[in-house]
Amino acid sequence: MVAAAPGDIAARAVPLARVVRGGFVESVHGGHVVVLAPDGSVRLALGDPDVTLWARSSLKPVQAVAMLRSGLDVDGELLALVCASHNAQERHLEGVRAILAGAGLDEDALQNTPDWPLDADAAWQRRADGFTKASLTQNCSGKHAGMVATCVAAGWPVASYLEPGHPLQAAVRATIGDLTGVPVEHVTVDGCGAPLFSTTLAGLARAFGAVARAGATDDAGPLGRVARAMAAHPWHVAGSGRDATAFMQAVPGLVAKDGADGVYAAGLPDGSAVAVKIADGSARPRAAVLAAALAVAGVDPAVVGPIGRTPVLGHGEPVGEVVATFGPRADAGAESGAHAGAERQVGP
Repeated sequence: MVAAAPGDIAARAVPLARVVRGGFVESVHGGHVVVLAPDGSVRLALGDPDVTLWARSSLKPVQAVAMLRSGLDVDGELLALVCASHNAQERHLEGVRAILAGAGLDEDALQNTPDWPLDADAAWQRRADGFTKASLTQNCSGKHAGMVATCVAAGWPVASYLEPGHPLQAAVRATIGDLTGVPVEHVTVDGCGAPLFSTTLAGLARAFGAVARAGATDDAGPLGRVARAMAAHPWHVAGSGRDATAFMQAVPGLVAKDGADGVYAAGLPDGSAVAVKIADGSARPRAAVLAAALAVAGVDPAVVGPIGRTPVLGHGEPVGEVVATFGPRADAGAESGAHAGAERQVGP
């Protein structure tokens, strides 16, 4: 038997989204959701809000706070890229190169796992131009560029920046514990090769609430800088066709970040926050569930609802929809595909 580590995601999971095809529920995605009020109290908890999990790329804004605290000096589009799971469209790549150049480094300093761009057109063009998978075009290259640039600023070794005991990773670990309020108990390796530290779903939400609130109060410190960079430059956090970008474009001051294996987190300027974990790791229901959670947090459903609409296709046409089991559209499970939106690219 394989032990469930760090937490048993399935143990207390509840249905979060129904996949409706032709008016019938075809399948159900379970998981966990927490919505926090501005004072940190729990407004909604489905499943287990204290489940221990790997937050994956949703941790990037917290990692960016750690980098700024350690001496990284970037803002605006470049800081948004440090927080990004980007499409590797050309402006993303230009920004990553700029972060590296500012530290006197080039692409050879990146140690993240080589990959094709997330954006289908960008990936096709790279292949057509004769390129192979590269660290630069992997979606986490902005984070890794920030990490090596932080090492240069702090006077730390660059070549060993991925080691869990490296001073940079120690700073990341401490910042995760600080912002989430949850001590890190487990460590593994993320898909990009960086150390990955555990937290809880509620802890992840607390961190996003703190970051977003700092951005709204003109906090000049690392939290406020991260929030303002992401809110002002949402395209750099993801890219064309991505729902993380769309949510931040639609809601002023929102800080939102998707993560692999069904994770999503978002913070609002008043300190409200939400965090989602889909138990089966699917990206398919994330946008619908996040839209429902944001509505519970007080965001106008008319603003976020269309972004969360995820069609179920039949012969290339909408014949159904992925519908959250809670929130303003919870009773839409029997609807046809009439309200299904356009297809969207999913991120990590």
